[in-house]
Amino acid sequence: MDKLVIFDTTLRDGEQAPGASMNLDEKMKVAIALEDLGVDVIEAGFPIASEGDFKSVKMIADTIKNSTICGLARAKEMDIDACAKSLKGAKHSRIHTFIATSPLHMETKLRMKPEEVLEAIKKSVSYAKKYADEVEWSAEDAGRSEIDFLCRAVETAIKAGATTINLPDTVGYLYPDEYADMFKQVIAKVPNSDKVVFSCHCHDDLGMAVANSLAGMRAGARQIECAVNGIGERAGNASLEEVVMAIKVRSDHTHIQTRIKTEKISKMSQLVSTVTGYIIPPNKAIVGANAFAHESGIHQAGVLRNPKTYEIMTPDLVGKTTNDIVLGKHSGSNAFRKKLEELLPEKLSDDVIESAFKRFKDLADKKKEIYDDDILALVGDQFRSNDRLKLNSLLIVAGSKQRPQIAALEMEIDGENKAITATGEGPVDAAFNGVKELFPHDAELLLYQVNAVTKGTDAQAGVLVRLAHENNIFNGHGADSDTLVASVKAYINALNKMLYHDSKKHKDLH
Repeated sequence: MDKLVIFDTTLRDGEQAPGASMNLDEKMKVAIALEDLGVDVIEAGFPIASEGDFKSVKMIADTIKNSTICGLARAKEMDIDACAKSLKGAKHSRIHTFIATSPLHMETKLRMKPEEVLEAIKKSVSYAKKYADEVEWSAEDAGRSEIDFLCRAVETAIKAGATTINLPDTVGYLYPDEYADMFKQVIAKVPNSDKVVFSCHCHDDLGMAVANSLAGMRAGARQIECAVNGIGERAGNASLEEVVMAIKVRSDHTHIQTRIKTEKISKMSQLVSTVTGYIIPPNKAIVGANAFAHESGIHQAGVLRNPKTYEIMTPDLVGKTTNDIVLGKHSGSNAFRKKLEELLPEKLSDDVIESAFKRFKDLADKKKEIYDDDILALVGDQFRSNDRLKLNSLLIVAGSKQRPQIAALEMEIDGENKAITATGEGPVDAAFNGVKELFPHDAELLLYQVNAVTKGTDAQAGVLVRLAHENNIFNGHGADSDTLVASVKAYINALNKMLYHDSKKHKDLH
């Protein structure tokens, strides 16, 4: 079988999803998990964008050994210099430089003539070639570019030394047959096209990112750029787990294979969901809670007789356990530790496990049945770091005849314990008012959403809070058997992300 390069952009394009920003420690955890997953190329960031981005790319490059580490750069020497410096310690390095090639982008955004764009391609690729093992060149908005000029641009990049040519559907505009035809024409018309690897980078604006990526692959591309859970700009990128499993399950059709250890996909998905605050929809292909659930009686009967009747892959193939309910109030620490090893992409310290086990015991006293998702919700906080705000306690006085509702709140702020009693129209409003009085801020609440982590009236609540501050968006996620506690945790998590972003911006300015 042919081999397909999996290029993951969770840490670069994925982080551009509103509110999905990660701090340095979180990026490092994701990078280590991506390496363990078997990702070929990790696009670690855009080094010129900020000091924080530069540091994260450098730390990842200095640490990761089994994946190629890539930095993004515009067709400018200062961008390429930043990439070169951040990638200096990488065992395998790649500089990914790009410039737009569509008439719309060249005229309105770049304000450059076609010949000027070709000259910029030549200079940037040849310059990048001096500093990295590999150079990838991307034709931004290739999908809306004129094919003859696109071919000239690709030929220029190859002559300048590019090793990978990426033809992205930047705005998710094309149909699969159109995207495939673009690759076929470029590969057929451009001299020495067989000397480079062609790559797909598709966005999901029309819901066709995965389909387009697979169409490009079948037309000759041997690299697909994707992100865990499909996160990214606007509607997101092609989903790594969907691309990989579509290839694996239908290898008879594609005759292509990847290096991805598919049994680690569920852990990877959960980690990215936790650190970004983006909840995985239940109906999400491959990793959603309903991906292997069967409600219909006809379906259930078929699966019981033979799983293949309605399951084209087994849950264990992507790392999902087939029997969630394995722990209860009588389970010991060894069983709990083993379950964490099954569910998490990284090993937790003994102190963290001991703390999580105590919370597990408390939860087991409240819930009859403990599910895998309950365990993941318990330890989700362990993937977060550098928090300045923490919830110590919350007491709510509420009811149909209680007006106003009352929240007694205690928080730790920069190591100092503070307490307050606040009021509001409802219990959540009172609790959030208490947080805002203890830690004054001007962030705007855009979204407050509650979901049950598992089934049943005793289920833990998973809460998503989205804040807007100075044209930036921050997602916060919290889970607890008490919905109000989960709500405050989510609010505080979003504020911690805002504080980290503000501190990083302050450092960049100085």
